[in-house]
Parts: sequence; structure tokens; C-alpha cells
Amino acid sequence: MVIKFFENLSNNYLELLDDKDDFNTIFIFRNELANIKKDKNNFKTLDLKNISIQQFEIFIKYIYGGVALLENHNASFIFDLMLIAYEFLFDELAKYLETHLIKTEDHWLRLQFTRIYQTIFKNRKLQELQKWCDDIVVKYPAKVFESEDFVSLQENVLVSLISRDDLQMEEVNIWNHIIEWGIAQNPGLPEDPEDWTHENFLILKTTLRNCLPFIRYFQMSGDNILNNVKPYHQILEKNVWNDILKKFMTPNQPISSKILPPRVILAQTLPTRNTEPFSTVINEAHAAEIASWVYKKDIMYSVMNNPYEFKLLLRGTRDDFTKGTFWNLCDKQIQLVVVMKVKGTTNYLNTS
Repeated sequence: MVIKFFENLSNNYLELLDDKDDFNTIFIFRNELANIKKDKNNFKTLDLKNISIQQFEIFIKYIYGGVALLENHNASFIFDLMLIAYEFLFDELAKYLETHLIKTEDHWLRLQFTRIYQTIFKNRKLQELQKWCDDIVVKYPAKVFESEDFVSLQENVLVSLISRDDLQMEEVNIWNHIIEWGIAQNPGLPEDPEDWTHENFLILKTTLRNCLPFIRYFQMSGDNILNNVKPYHQILEKNVWNDILKKFMTPNQPISSKILPPRVILAQTLPTRNTEPFSTVINEAHAAEIASWVYKKDIMYSVMNNPYEFKLLLRGTRDDFTKGTFWNLCDKQIQLVVVMKVKGTTNYLNTS
């Protein structure tokens, strides 16, 4: 893949770059140089050790000719290249790479979701990727909360998640994960809260000070408060805990604490099919299982949490079984899955 930027402007510069006998390069990284102090000889030294030779060559080609050569580079390389491009203010190139990742590498982005999600919030310019991730997290919060890297999540990312009214999680599960995250930031805390001292609770309270205001305590059941919140109630402000008890003991009594509204839980419905069923060969449960195989998940997707929508392209009984029909309807389709049922049996053939 070759991307060309301002092609007519820079063709001559490319010819100069390819002249192996004699050429001079003035390479200005203004943003980086501005933050570097001069040494005693009045020189500034720019450390580019975080840039590989391949990445550097792409930047040189981009600067001289507005051309980005991305052939034979995988999604991970392109993602890192995008981050560095933003760092050095090559915004045109960086924005293109960001859009490219979303449109053509969404599978890789999903597989690396936790890493991507944490990384992109370090740069305010990555708005397209941030929106792409947020749209997924709203519907499938398990991608973040149930991941192995959850406890290493940045605080600002965690706060941005739990502050959303449309986060699709039960409030008690949000609370449990917040406690899990807070304890992980303080590995010296005893395992059983029954063994905690006042200082231990104070440490956890300080760690979670920016998260606690976004928990919807008054939207939990009495059982959840008793079993999940009460063991850690000392991290709450006294008036908040007193109001929680008052609400469940005397619900008609006024309280002073702010009551956050319930989260907006979306109806768990399957994608709408306008004219016909999804397939006469497989059902939605089969589709979720196939998605799990394709994307190598250890735990199978269910109908409700399958993040991939299957669109029917060809039905043999409707469109015919000829190779010409298959070619016309399926040629150049990405992420294609073919499922065939062996006539007279319950056996299926699947290729992707």
C-alpha cells in the first residue's frame, strides 16, 4: 500500500533523496527540539531511539515526497507509526493512519483492545480511535473490565468509563471492579478487609477518590449493599454511608447525598433483519460460536455479547449455487465466512 500526500509539491524532493552521490537533508523536528536544552557547545541532541530504521525511512519519504510506503507492514507497526507521527506533528499522515486502522484493521484493534484503549487516551488528538473504542466499551464493557490488564488501566480512562450513563453493567459489578482496581494499586493491603486497619481503608479511599463519586449506590439492591458495599463502607464519606442506610431502612426519609440516575441499559435484542431470517443453515448462536473460533477466543461468545454482526451475502436456495454467483456476490469481500450444511446430515463445513 502506497499513500501519496501533496504529490505535485514534492516530486523533486524525492529525486534529491534518491541521489546517492550527493544530497543534504535538513530534518526539523520542531516540537521535540523546542523541549531540548543546548549543551555547552550550543548543540541540541535529538534522541530518536524509540523510532526504528523502517519508521524513520517512512518519515523521510513522507517529508521529501509526501509518500508513505506501508506495504508489508502489519497493524501493530502502523499503530506505532501513527503514535510517533502525532508526536512529531505529522498530523496529516497520523490522521490517515488512524482512519486506516479503523477501516481495515478493526480485527486487530479488537484483539488488542485493552492496550489500544489505554494508549490512545494519552493523546487528545486520537479522537477517531477514542470514539471507536468508546462505542464498543459502551456495549461490551467486559472487553475492559474482564481483561487481564484491567488493573493496569489508567485512572483517567477508568473514570471516563464509570462516569458514563450508558455503561452496560450492573452497578454492583462496577463497584466490585472499582474495589479490585483500587486494591491492585496498593499490593500491600491485606487480602481480607476484615483484617484491615483504619489506615488501610484510608489508603484505598485516597486511591479511589476520583472514582467513588460516580458509583450509583442508590441504584443497588439491599443485598448488594450488604454483601458488597458494607465490607468497604469505611472508604465512603460518613454522610454518604448514612444516607445509603437511611434509604434502605426508611426510604421515605429525605437524604442529603446526590442521587445519580440509573444507567441507561440498552434492550438486549438481536440485530433487526428487514426481510428474512439471518440464515436457513445456521442461527445466531452458531454465528457467535463461529466468531469465537475465527478470533481465537478461549471463552465462546454468546448471542448477547457477540460484537460481530454476520451479514448474509449469498443463499444457495435463493441466489443459486453456481460458481459465477459466488464470484459475483462474494469477490473482494473481507472477513468472509462460508458455511455449508451436508445434505441429509447435521454436519456443517466452515471456511473463513
